Amino acid sequence: MGKRRVQFCICRFPVLKWTENFARQERGGGILLKSKVAVVECREYRQELVDEAVRKVVGLLGGWERFVGKEERILLKPNLLAKCPPEKACTTHPQVFAAAGRALRKEGYPHLFFGDSPGNHLIGVEQTAQGCGILPEARSLEIPTADFSEGEKVDFPEGHAADHFILCKGAREADAIINLCKMKTHQLERITGAMKNTFGCVYGFNKGASYARFPNADLFGQMIGDLNLLVKPRLHIMDGIVAMEGNGPQSGEPVKMGLILASADPVALDSVFCALVSLDPKLVPTNVYGQEYGVGTCEAAQIEVVTDGETLTVEEAAVRWGNPDFKVERSADFKGRINMLRFFQPLLDRKPYIKKDRCVGCGICIQACPLEEKAIFFRGGKPAYHYRKCIKCYCCQEMCPKQAIDVKQTRLAKLADRNWRL
Repeated sequence: MGKRRVQFCICRFPVLKWTENFARQERGGGILLKSKVAVVECREYRQELVDEAVRKVVGLLGGWERFVGKEERILLKPNLLAKCPPEKACTTHPQVFAAAGRALRKEGYPHLFFGDSPGNHLIGVEQTAQGCGILPEARSLEIPTADFSEGEKVDFPEGHAADHFILCKGAREADAIINLCKMKTHQLERITGAMKNTFGCVYGFNKGASYARFPNADLFGQMIGDLNLLVKPRLHIMDGIVAMEGNGPQSGEPVKMGLILASADPVALDSVFCALVSLDPKLVPTNVYGQEYGVGTCEAAQIEVVTDGETLTVEEAAVRWGNPDFKVERSADFKGRINMLRFFQPLLDRKPYIKKDRCVGCGICIQACPLEEKAIFFRGGKPAYHYRKCIKCYCCQEMCPKQAIDVKQTRLAKLADRNWRL
C-alpha cells in the first residue's frame, strides 16, 4: 500500500510521502510506523481556550510549518452542511474556525481562503456560513471565500470506485487544504469526521448525485476513500468540544466531549473518534477503505495518541476521554452476510420516515433527493416516500431543517442483526 501511495501525483494537489503521516518509533530493534493523533482537552467554546487548544494540537504534530508553506494558497475547509446555529453542533464551530485562521495569520500565512459545498446546493457558501456564524469570523480575519460556485471535472483513473469527480473550483485552485471537521454521527456511514468532510470539495448538485452513483454505505465509503487520495488535505483538525450524537448529521443532539483532535492521517483520527464512543472503527466504511487504499490506518496498534506531556494508546485515550453512552449505530451491518436471505433485502433496509408532528411541509427533503424520479413527494401537504425508488442515501434526513425525518430499522433487520452476525 505504501509504495503505491508514493507514486500518486494527481492534478495540482501535492503529494505527501506515506511516511509523513506517521511517527517513527523504535520497537525491539526495528522501526514501526505509527500514525500520530493529537488530543487536547477544551471544555467550552471560550475563544481563548479554543485558541490555546488548537495551538497545542498543531504543536504536538510539529507546527503549521510541517504541513503548509508560507506562499501556498491554503483552503480552510470547515463543515458547512446547513444554516444551523453553532449550538446545534451540526457544523464546525465558528470559534474553532477562528482559532485556526488566527493562528495561521499570526504565523505569517498570507494566502488563506475558506469554503465548503453546503448540503443544499441551492444555498450559497456565504449564506450558509453566515447562518453558522463562520462568515463574521472569516471577515474579521480577512479570509475571503473560495470559489465554490463552479465545478470542474477531474479524471481519476487511479480510483478504485470513482474514475472522476466534479470538484469545486476553490478546492481545485488550493495548493493545500486544512480540513476543519466536526465530530458527528451519520445515518449512512455511522460517523462523519475527517474522511467524509472532504466530500464538501465535490461541487453542488453532484454531491446528491454521488449518493445515486454510490447508493450504499460500502460503495459510498469507497468513493470517499478515492476522494481523499485525490484531494489529500495536509492536516485534519476535529471540533469535538460539543459533538452530535443520535440522528446525525443534522438532526441529532449535542453532547459534550470536551476535545480538540488533530492528525495528518484522517483514518487514524476518525478511528480515535470511534474508540472514544465505543464504536468498532472497522464498522465504518470510510475507515475500512481509507486503510485499504493507503490513506491511513484504523488499526489501534498503529496509532499513537499524543497529549500534554505524554503518549497514550488508543485504548488508554478511550478510558480517559471516552463516552460509552454516546448514541451511535454500533450493531454489525447485516447487508451481504447471508446469501440465502438476499431476497429479503428490502425488508432488512433501514428506512427514512417522516415525523408528521414536526414536519412543516417546506419541501427541502424533496429538493435534497438526488434521484431524477424523486423517491419522496407531497401527499396531503406532507412528504411521503416511494420506498421502491428510495436508495437509502438519507439526503432527505440530512437536510431536514426541522429534525422531522428519522431512520427506522425493521423487526426482521433487528432479528437478523442479533442472531446472524457473522
